[in-house]
Amino acid sequence: MFTPFRNTTYRRLFTAQVIALVGTGLLTVALGLLAYELAGADAGLVLGTALAIKMIAYVGIAPVVGGFAALLPRRPFLIALDLVRAAIALLLPFISEVWQIYVLIFLLQASSAAFTPTFQATIPDILPEEREYTKALSLSRLAYDLESLISPALAAALLAVISFHWLFTGTAIGFVGSALLVASVTLPSVVTQTQKSGFFERTTRGLRNYLATPRLRGLLALNLAAAAGGAMVIVNTVVYVRSVLGGDATDVAFALAVFGAGSMIAALALPSLLERRTDRTVMLTGGLGIITGLGGFSALSVVAPAGWWALYATWLLLGVSYSAILTPSGRLLRRSSNEDGRPALFAAQFALSHACWLITYPMVGWLGATTSWSMVFLVAAAFAGVGIALAVLVWPANDPEVIEHSHPDLGPEHPHWREHATTGERRHAHRFIVDEHHRNWPGRA
Repeated sequence: MFTPFRNTTYRRLFTAQVIALVGTGLLTVALGLLAYELAGADAGLVLGTALAIKMIAYVGIAPVVGGFAALLPRRPFLIALDLVRAAIALLLPFISEVWQIYVLIFLLQASSAAFTPTFQATIPDILPEEREYTKALSLSRLAYDLESLISPALAAALLAVISFHWLFTGTAIGFVGSALLVASVTLPSVVTQTQKSGFFERTTRGLRNYLATPRLRGLLALNLAAAAGGAMVIVNTVVYVRSVLGGDATDVAFALAVFGAGSMIAALALPSLLERRTDRTVMLTGGLGIITGLGGFSALSVVAPAGWWALYATWLLLGVSYSAILTPSGRLLRRSSNEDGRPALFAAQFALSHACWLITYPMVGWLGATTSWSMVFLVAAAFAGVGIALAVLVWPANDPEVIEHSHPDLGPEHPHWREHATTGERRHAHRFIVDEHHRNWPGRA
């Protein structure tokens, strides 16, 4: 499980990720307190708007940056983005108007929308062996889950001795620490073959290649299922625990920790499981787990509100299922790209997955405020069911990497023929990815 840490470059980048995540967790706590200081009872509205701005930045910025990331030297690019995020975090304590929160949050999240996919696309180049990369994906999932437990506790400890404004300094320190660790390693250089392409071609390439790849269309559908379950936990845990079950803030934290524990259990089990089962099988099983959890809770809530143990069991199942979908996604992206196109493809996944959250966040929030809990969970389960059905439809069970195909548009002297041996009649077989020579998946017009 921990063998990727033998690679010095990966070990330092993982440490950079953890430090930046803790800083981001402190930011989340501090931002909520800042919103309350500026807006009082309207703090929820402020935070909801800030969350929507975050998602809009993710969806809109990531594909644009992903289209150009392959043209930029990765290490200076990542360092610059970390320093920009640190500078924005240091500005947050000095704002005095709500609109200033919105501006700075957009700038901060736009920088994150550029940083995160580029960072994620770098890891497969550092760990080219799939077994090690799978372990790295599980470690990354563990880092996210542990951050959700550690950051609130750390923030609570710090708030006992300092003002919440100083938490933003902790966020800046996290980003600076990440920049220093990135600066301490040598990242693989990428030789791009698409430097002459225009702006539109470059910025839409990742999305077009993503949507032209069957396994990635399946991933997008599964993202919808994961977002339906995840949004229910993130948005409605506090409402259900406090309003329905009469719990307090500690009970809310414990319920969220149960979800995180489920995610960590799956992340620890997946490296060995994925050696025996296909990504498709594992991810579809995760999707079925989300439908089961949401649908089962809906059924329990028809007559009377479901109690504590039903909530804990459902949240644990949702955590396991959520991780079963998200953790292997990097393997699909790696398998569907080369070094040149990888940043754009990771950026497309980043944008499209957050577009799913942009749908499910307001959906479960609005339903939670206007209808019965049984109906809220039923609608979320239906969304997850649509995602699973689409995934089964668009992602074939037979999904080989090496595919025989033809190139009627390439002349007999084209370099691509010399790169891969032919099998006659202008056909050959190699690891198939959608790129400038392979615009359509074999068998599709």
